[in-house]
Order: sequence, then C-alpha cells, then structure tokens
Amino acid sequence: MKRNSFTYFEQLRLGFSSTVKGMKLTLQHLKAAVATRVNNDVSEDSYFEGNGGIQTLQYPFNSMAVPDNGRYRLHNEMDDCIVCDKCAKVCPVNCIDIEPIKATETFGKTSDGTPKRLYAAVFDIDMAKCCFCGLCTTVCPTESLTMSKVYDFPEFDIRNMNYHFGNMTPVFAEEKRKELEASKEVASATNKPTSDAKVLEGSQAKPVFRPKIVAKPAVESAESSTTETPVFKPVFKPGMPAKPTFDAPKEADVSPKSETESTLSEGADSKDHVENEGLKPAMPVFKPKMKPIVKPPGPSEKIDPENL
Repeated sequence: MKRNSFTYFEQLRLGFSSTVKGMKLTLQHLKAAVATRVNNDVSEDSYFEGNGGIQTLQYPFNSMAVPDNGRYRLHNEMDDCIVCDKCAKVCPVNCIDIEPIKATETFGKTSDGTPKRLYAAVFDIDMAKCCFCGLCTTVCPTESLTMSKVYDFPEFDIRNMNYHFGNMTPVFAEEKRKELEASKEVASATNKPTSDAKVLEGSQAKPVFRPKIVAKPAVESAESSTTETPVFKPVFKPGMPAKPTFDAPKEADVSPKSETESTLSEGADSKDHVENEGLKPAMPVFKPKMKPIVKPPGPSEKIDPENL
C-alpha cells in the first residue's frame, strides 16, 4: 500500500508509534548507563563483551586507557643516547635529523654503562613524516629511542610536529666545535717531525721490511771473462723414411728382354735395393685381370668349345 493512500489520521498513528519505539530503545540505554557509570578499563578481558552502558566519552576531557604495548609518538631519552646515528640511517622516510659533535674526551655514561663521546647539537624527529614502522627503536643500541603511548598529538600548524630532543644551546654547541678544532690543530702540530727531536731510548720504530732481490751471478770461464752461451738441445723431429731412388741403366748394358723378364728384373733390383737400405719393400699394386670379350658367333659360324 502506498503512503499517499493513508488518511491523515493513519499517518499520525504511524508517526506516533515509531516515536514510541525509538524512545523505548533510548530509555533502555539510559537505564543501563545509569547502572554502569564507571568506565571499565580497556585492559580488562570483559571490556569488549559489554553491549550496554556508556558507549561514548566526552573527548578530550575523558579518554580510554591505552595498552602498555601501544606504539605511537616517538620519544628519545637524551641521557641514554650516544648519538650513534643508526636510527637516522635506517629510517625509510628520513624523518630523523641528527648533527653530532665529537668530544675531546668521554663526558659521561648511559644507564647501561656505555661511554658517551658525541654531543647532539641537533636531534629532531618530524612526526609528520613518520610512518610508525618502529625500525629506529629496533636498531637503537642503548634503547633510548622508544615509541610512547601518546596517540593524540594534533596541531594546527604542521611545523609544530617537528620535535626537538637536542639539549645543547647554540652557544654551547659552537664552544664544543671550537674545542674540537683546537685539539685537531694541537694533534697535527705534535705529529710533525722536527730536525732536532731526540729519539727516546726504547721507542725507536722498527725498520720497514724490504725484501732483497739477489742478482743471478754471471757464468764466467777461468780463462776468459766472456760468458758462456747456453747450449740448447735440438728440437726432436721424427725421421721419415727416404724414398728409394733407382739409377737408370745405360743403353749399352741393356739387353733386349721380353716384357715379362724386364718386369721381373726391375722388381728384383728394387727389392735388393730396398733391403740394402733397410727399408720395407713396397707392396705391389693389385691389378685385376679382365677376360677378353668374346663376340657371339654369326649364324654361319660354328662355336669352338676351346675358345669358351
């Protein structure tokens, strides 16, 4: 049913009934708030189990208790700080600015017994840049840098978010810088060598070790001063068997021989020559014999069986 279909008195009845239901819920919360006006501590186990009572606080006049392990705004205890600059190096957003001044001697100790040799002319932490990662508190060797439980530090001007922990005035810092420069000048003046300075007994410096290079003596003969030239061994070269050479026979000594006899005589001479030279005889070249081609007989010719 559409709302416009209601009559005037029906709309008044619906409005009155919804108001009564809302006031009934409000009276229930008011009764529970009167019964439990004391705020429960947030560290109690039953703090988040309550569904009634006071649910809002009059901040900033009233505030909830913060757990002891809350990590919020950074705080540095300068009495325990040794100005080691580790926190500034590990910071991923570069929100820590440190300007150390070296002391001429130790001027104190931290709570854990670490000697202090550096002054902190500047130790600033810009909480507007801080990402609350806690890396700076982890690397601190003396645990002087911690994250406190202060979580509400709003400012109208963002420049007020830069907290200064350095405990040196500009005049005191300039005085320590001059003392450091004077000590450096005195140290450099005493380290300069003087011509008339007397070396104390027992304080002589050890000579620098320098290895001696011994020259090789030249080999000289007793009779002459000329050096002998080194004799080098000949390079090994494997011997190759020489090819046999045959002298051509003279025409007068050559007698007419048949083709077979000349071949046998030449083979025998070459064999004797190779044996005399101490060489292995060459193997004869194998030449296969070919049968003569026999033409087929004509129709009028007779086949002789002996020619087959």
